[in-house]
Amino acid sequence: MLEERKSGIKGGDLRLYTEEASVYQGLILSVDKAPVRKPRADAEQNRQLLLETAKAAFSEKGASVPLEEIARTAGVGIGTLYRHFPNREALLQEVYADESEKLVAAAERLIGSETPLEALREWLRLFVRYFATKQLVIEALGAKLKSTGPGIETAINTLARNAEKSGDIKLDVSPMDILRAVVGMAAYAKPGWEKNAYKMIDIVLAGMRPD
Repeated sequence: MLEERKSGIKGGDLRLYTEEASVYQGLILSVDKAPVRKPRADAEQNRQLLLETAKAAFSEKGASVPLEEIARTAGVGIGTLYRHFPNREALLQEVYADESEKLVAAAERLIGSETPLEALREWLRLFVRYFATKQLVIEALGAKLKSTGPGIETAINTLARNAEKSGDIKLDVSPMDILRAVVGMAAYAKPGWEKNAYKMIDIVLAGMRPD
């Protein structure tokens, strides 16, 4: 277009052509430099809200709770749920992954705010709730459940070793054995097993006190 107009330029029209060409080039550059849009903050808030709502719904009613009910309880449309989680399996996987991440992050938080023994005790209580979620997801997905990495083992090792260094407990077993003892109640798969697991935490820690 510019080449055609250039061929018809005469004398005083040169300035007009130059100005138009500059504007045209500027428009091209402005498009090239247009910033990439970042995800909206409310989109991430909706995602977290859906995860928390789904976790509560799954815990109360099982993994087969209607996704429409989860969306309605969260106060969003079903389309919003599907934009974040294309199907039930994806939602269950994300609920489990989110719980795992929060459990690992809680170890550092508790180490900074509690005594070594209380940090271990409180983290073990969080682990019970995490394990309940894991059981639910395993029942729904079976072998499709994705691994969350070594973060949990690192967390329990750090917490238990800290409690040992402080003189609160004596480690005669592997820190992972503490987890196995605490969640042993889950093998019975009875309603309310979590309360028994909480009691087991206190029993296990009491039995690990130095002589």
